[in-house]
Amino acid sequence: MSQKFKGLTERYPAQLIMPVVDILAVISGCIFAHWWRFGHFNLPERFVLAMALLSLLIVVLNSAFGAYQRWRVKRVTTLTFRLLIVWVIVAMLATSIIYFTHTSYRYSRLWVGLSLLISFFMAAGVRVLVQLFLRHIRIKGFATRSVFLIGPGENITSVGKSMRGSPAEGYVLAGIRRIKNRLTADELDRLAERITESGAQEVWLCMSIACANDIRDFMYALRNHTAEVRFIPDFGGINMQLLNHRISEVAGLYSIDLSVSPISGVARFVKRLEDLIIGSIICLLISPVCLAIALAIKLTSPGPVLFKQYRTGVNGKSFKVYKFRSMKVHQETAGSVTQATKGDSRITPIGNFLRQTSLDELPQFFNVIQGRMSIVGPRPHALAHNEYYKDLVESYMKRHKVKPGITGWAQVNGFRGETDTLDKMEKRVRYDLWYIDNWSLWLDLKIIFLTIFKGFINKNAY
Repeated sequence: MSQKFKGLTERYPAQLIMPVVDILAVISGCIFAHWWRFGHFNLPERFVLAMALLSLLIVVLNSAFGAYQRWRVKRVTTLTFRLLIVWVIVAMLATSIIYFTHTSYRYSRLWVGLSLLISFFMAAGVRVLVQLFLRHIRIKGFATRSVFLIGPGENITSVGKSMRGSPAEGYVLAGIRRIKNRLTADELDRLAERITESGAQEVWLCMSIACANDIRDFMYALRNHTAEVRFIPDFGGINMQLLNHRISEVAGLYSIDLSVSPISGVARFVKRLEDLIIGSIICLLISPVCLAIALAIKLTSPGPVLFKQYRTGVNGKSFKVYKFRSMKVHQETAGSVTQATKGDSRITPIGNFLRQTSLDELPQFFNVIQGRMSIVGPRPHALAHNEYYKDLVESYMKRHKVKPGITGWAQVNGFRGETDTLDKMEKRVRYDLWYIDNWSLWLDLKIIFLTIFKGFINKNAY
C-alpha cells in the first residue's frame, strides 16, 4: 500500500497539478461571481474571453515567479503570500487592460473583483490543504525520499539531526558512510555498490568545500547512478560536469544540487503535453507511410516488420523500443551489439533507404505516446553500448536523467549514426548533457524544426 502511494506521489507531484488547480479556480471564481452579480451562470462570450485571459495570466505569472517549483520544502505561508502577489498583479493588469481598451462599459468591475477574490481563496485553500495533507502522510512514513549520507562523522550527525527535526519534508535515511581520509578507488567502487543496494533516491555529500577533490571522486564514482546528488553545506565552483546546478533548501539546510534534471515539476508536465499533442498529430500523418513501409519490408525480406530491442530509458530503466526492421534477421553474440557500418551486408535493400532517411524510426512515435520516449531527448543506445561506454565517457549515464528522444540536440548538430570512435561518443554525450541542462519548450521546438531540414537525411547513417 505504502509503495503504491509513494509511486503515485512521485509520478504526480503537487507542482504538476497546481496549474490545473489555478485554472479551475479562476473558472469557478468567474462563474460564481457572475451568478452573484447577475443572478445566473450563463456567461456571455466576452466574459468567457476575459476568463480565459485571467487564467492565462495567472498560470504564466505563477510559472515566472517559480510558484510551481520546489513544492516539497515550501512553507504554507510562503506559498500563500507568493500566490497573493500574483493575484494582485493580475488584478492590476486586468484593470489596466479594461481602462486602456475603453471596455469598462462591457465588463462589470464587481465581477472582475469577485472573480479574482473567489479564485484566490480557492487556489490558496487547495494549496494549504494539499501541503498539510502531504506533510501528514510524510510524517506517517508515506511519500518519502530515501537519502544516503557521505562525509565526516560530525557532519553526518548534524545533517541527520536536521532530517529527524524536519519529518514533514519526508526524507528518510537509506545509509551512511563516514569518511576520515580520502577513499581509494576500490573503496569508492564498494561505496557505489552500497548506494545501489540501499535503493537511495538521493546522495548528500556532507563535507567542506576544502574537500573539492574528494567531491570530484565521489561524483565520478556515482557517474552511473541516476540518484540526485546534493552537496551540503558549503558553496563554491567545482570543475566537473554538472546538471542544472542550483541552490536548494532541504531539511532546513542549504545545498548545492550538483546533478539534478531541470525537466521536473511543471516542465515535465509541459514536455509531456508537447509529446502528446505533437506526437498524436505526427502519428496520424505518418500512418499511410508506415503502412506502405510495412508492406515493402514484408515483400522484400523474410522476417517481422518491426525490430524490437531493449534500450535504457529515464532513470536507467530499460524499455522496448520499436523500429522498422532494416536488417536481415541474424543472431548477435550474447551481450554485444554490432553497429551498422557503411556497406554492411546485413542491411536489406529497402533498409539502407530507411536508415539514411530515418524512416526506420517512425514507429518510435508510438513509444512517445506510451510515455516511454519523448520526441526530443538523448537518443537511446543499445544496452551493450551503455555498458561499454559508461566507464569510458565521464557522466555518460547522466543522459538517462530524462526520457530518450527520437531526435536530439546532438543529432541536429551532426552527431548521428555510427559512433566508431570514443571521441564521437564523447561529443554526442556533451551535446546531450548540454540539452538536459538548458532544456526549454522553445529549444525542443527549435530541434524539431532543425530535424526536418538536417536530422532526417545524414551521411553518417548506415
